[in-house]
Amino acid sequence: MTPEMPDVTRARHGRPVHHWRRDVVELAALFTAVAVADAVANLIGHGPDGPALLVVSAVVLAATAVFHVWWSRRHTHAPPVSDTGARPTAETRPAGPSGQPAVCETGGVLWRMRTTVKDEPGSLAALCAALAERRVDILSLQTHPLAAGTVDEFLLRAPGPLTAAEITRAVALAGGTATWIERADAHDLVDVPTRVLGLAARTALDTAELPLALRQLLGRCTIRSLPGAPAGGGRGPQPVPVEGILEDTVMRLPAPEGGVLTVERPYLPFTPTEFARARALVELDGRLGPRIPDGHDVLTLPEGNDITVRRVDTGDLAAARAMHERCSPHTLGLRYHGPVGDADRYLNHLLSPRFGRTLAAQTASGKIVGLGHLLWDGDETEVALLVEDEWQRRGIGTELLGRLVALAAEAGCASVYAVTKASNTGMVAAMRGLGLPLDYQVEEGTLVITARLAPAPVSTAPRVQPPHLG
Repeated sequence: MTPEMPDVTRARHGRPVHHWRRDVVELAALFTAVAVADAVANLIGHGPDGPALLVVSAVVLAATAVFHVWWSRRHTHAPPVSDTGARPTAETRPAGPSGQPAVCETGGVLWRMRTTVKDEPGSLAALCAALAERRVDILSLQTHPLAAGTVDEFLLRAPGPLTAAEITRAVALAGGTATWIERADAHDLVDVPTRVLGLAARTALDTAELPLALRQLLGRCTIRSLPGAPAGGGRGPQPVPVEGILEDTVMRLPAPEGGVLTVERPYLPFTPTEFARARALVELDGRLGPRIPDGHDVLTLPEGNDITVRRVDTGDLAAARAMHERCSPHTLGLRYHGPVGDADRYLNHLLSPRFGRTLAAQTASGKIVGLGHLLWDGDETEVALLVEDEWQRRGIGTELLGRLVALAAEAGCASVYAVTKASNTGMVAAMRGLGLPLDYQVEEGTLVITARLAPAPVSTAPRVQPPHLG
């Protein structure tokens, strides 16, 4: 946070500045006043118009005093009343535009900024002074040492009228280069150690949290997990060393289950510090092994049957394959949009928590009759449903879809999409039943329905406890 400066004016290096010019002017004024007083006294004492001159002098002194009071109020060193920097009250504080971070509760607008400065004494001090001159408050600061310079990452609170261009211009004049800035929100108010510990706890509880934790740790980025043995056959990705590879805006890490985990951020290079944090998080995930949180809900269908909804993973692969065998070719064709014989080969990928989350609807006897998948697809999120023929039209698909969309919203996804056929009226009806804005697009004979999600409530504390179903 920007420190409050004392009354004594200080130079950029921090030592007090001695205003010797002001001292000289004050001494000159004092000597002049003495000389004028002596001249007036001689004039009054030896002249015939002494009393009149005395009255005139009193009037001039009174006028001078009035002028001095007016001048001091007009040109005080303190900021004017209308520009004190006081934070507006809740009643007068402007609200942020829809879809943009609003003015924070303590006043001002939050910004995340990253800039590079020379690795020499005084560089950071000059940058902080430039921000302070524009009444920009530094809420947090991280430094990322590099071979040539230091990358400083700030969380700033700036006055509302101050634009991003004005901030970056001030930073550039103070010596900052390669400056990047974007709006922040209340999530960024959590200090970095607390946020990292919270993300580590989430990853420890649930394998599916790893890509989400990496995205929250590194900001806006694209994360792809490439399996060592692709489900469709062929060669897997080129293996990477245990310590991983960092190439400017791309980092490649060995995936815990085999294969390669690629993280890409085209707009901003990764620093060695960020690379080390990501590598530690992936290593933690690999040491803990596959895991999903316990928990289930029991639902009663309209006809009276009880259905259990729970998280599943590759440990339920046999039960999922058995459901495939009970599904008709038409049902499997609607789900997988291709040869039905290929469906079993993708189950291992779909059930892996590394690539998303899967919910299953299970009967009292333990038979799986419905599967719902939430799949991380780079920057996007896909939802998919498969319900056994005999259990369709009973609300199972709608229940699974609603829970998957809730999980996506909690994970911070802006939208989810479903790929299906126009003849799949059940999926179309389930998407429409969400009550969310929908976009429809036909691609190569398939229907893509995208639902835009409402933003999740802002919380300044990281979530540690998983939801009931993960």
